Order: sequence, then structure tokens, then C-alpha cells
Amino acid sequence: MTGNDNLMCFKVDELYSIDDIQCALAVGNAGGIRACVGQDNVVRRLVTLTAVPSARQANENPYHDRIENDVLFYTGAGREGNQTLGGVNKRIPQQFDLNFPIYGFIIVGSRRDRKLGPKRWRFLGLLEYLRHYPDSQVDSRGDVRNVWAFEFRILRDIDLVEVKNDYPLSDAAIRESRERFKELVDETEIQRPDTGAAAGMDAAQVEQMRARLLGVAPQRFEHLIRDLLLATGFERVAVTRYSQDGGIDVNAYAGSRMWPVREMLVQVQAKRWLHSVGRREVAELRGSLTPNSRGTIVTTSHYSKAAIIEATESHKAPIVLVDGYTLAGLFIIHELPVG
Repeated sequence: MTGNDNLMCFKVDELYSIDDIQCALAVGNAGGIRACVGQDNVVRRLVTLTAVPSARQANENPYHDRIENDVLFYTGAGREGNQTLGGVNKRIPQQFDLNFPIYGFIIVGSRRDRKLGPKRWRFLGLLEYLRHYPDSQVDSRGDVRNVWAFEFRILRDIDLVEVKNDYPLSDAAIRESRERFKELVDETEIQRPDTGAAAGMDAAQVEQMRARLLGVAPQRFEHLIRDLLLATGFERVAVTRYSQDGGIDVNAYAGSRMWPVREMLVQVQAKRWLHSVGRREVAELRGSLTPNSRGTIVTTSHYSKAAIIEATESHKAPIVLVDGYTLAGLFIIHELPVG
């Protein structure tokens, strides 16, 4: 094995130093994505390094990498300016064909924390590449930049990874995962939004609003959706009990101004997510609806193409999908406070 023979395995939730990671996994010493590439230019393994931000950092940068429902949302390499799908970024999607291991680590403390010592990187586990797509973010100067967003599933069934056998372990785990979630395998394509209510608006203003929505707490987000429904003519709008809502976050009735559908019950699921919403979420919401009601999913992120097909499939109750750009535009139009 190339690297440090003294470190033969990585255990989930254990802490490691950056030297441990570099030496044992034979990866480079710079960047949030690090590769071990053979002489044949084929990837042997990748390492992703991410961080848990402080409350202040999360408020200042809501685009920080997040783990949502065992999905790691990860912004590609390149902190400033527009990102390209080149360099190490282009290596990530190659896992879809090669099944090489991707190790995930998350930092748990600053180098200034002397009590912690050098072992500051917690092993999340092996990762399965799900999809990537272009996205936009607001940088520290308030300018919009183009980035590449990556989504990984954390392979929770693997607790211990022996480095010398990491490829067969990764290959088997990914194959098993794809079989288990085979209905999601075709969800690699993300439908880019047509901007909806944000059409014609200043892109930076829309993205800044989306960033503010991403920065609020999940419960607060549900109440903001309630406020938006009230502002757009709905009546008897009520947020359901948090975490015991059966998939429904807000109930609302079409008001008198919506006379053709007056009194129609609309049941809304609010997802303050960075990772995309897929077909499963659409189908699950449809199954949770009260008879004769209409369903809507509102998210700060995007939808997979499979989700959009599921939402509009004939002979099924249609589900209205509102993406992050449309949502941000609505908040701007109606001048609703978010902070």
C-alpha cells in the first residue's frame, strides 16, 4: 500500500489528523477535494473535506456544505469566482462508472483549539456520488458566482474501512445502494428553473433573498411560507405541529379572490434544503394528502427531472413544485420580511 502502513483503516466517527489522511490514503496536501490517481490517470480514491460552520458563519454563508437526510451537499473546488467542471471537480462524477471509494471527513474544531490536538477530522464514512449540477451563490462581496454543486449519499452501513481493501468494499456498497434505491438511479439530471416569479429580476437580488431563506431555521421557514400564503390570498392558513405533521407542513384554503377554486384545501410541504428534491419526496407527499386537496412542495433548492415528471404524470393527482428562485422572487414581489 502506498502511504502510511501504520494506519490501516478508518472508523466512522473517529478523529484523524490531516497527516493521517494524506499519508494513509496517498492524496495531495491542498484543497477540499483530494485525489489519489494512478500512473494510468485513473482515480484510485478521492477524499472530500468539509466543515461544520459556527452559527455566525452559517448566517453569513448559508451555502455551507450540509448533511440533509444522509445526503451531503458539497460545493465544488474553488472559493472565489466562477467554478468550472475541470480539475479535481471533474473526477467526482467518474465514480458513477468506476465505483472507486470517496472518503468523507468533517472538521470538528479549529487549529487554535489546543485541547483538540491535531486529530480534528471526523470520518463520515464512504460516499456514493449521486449527481452534480450548476448552481449559483452570492460571494462575500454580494456578487453572484456560478458553482458546481455535488450530492453524495453517506453509505451508513459501512462502519470500518480497511484501506488496502477499500475499492472492493466501495464497489460492493455502491452496487448494493443502487439496487436498494434503484428508483432513484435515473435522478442524476437536475431540471434548471425557468426562474418563475424571479423572471426579469436582478439575479444578485434574487440570490441574496434565496440565501436569506436558506439561513433561517427550518421551523421559521415553515412560518415564512405561511406568511407568503397569506400575502397571496390564502385564508385559514395554519402551520402543522413540527415533526409530527405526516409530511404536511402548512394547510391553507384558497380565499375569495381565487373564486374559481375558492375553499380548496392546499397542503404544502416546506423544504429548506440545499440538496435537490427528488421523485420520492413528490410521491410521498401525494400519499399524505387529504382527499380532494391539492399538494405543493416549496424548496430553497431544485428538483430532479424525475421529480418534475412524477409531479405532472397523467392519471395522478398533480403536485405543484416551487423552486428556490421562484420562491425568492415571490418574497421580493410581496416585500415580505425574512430576517
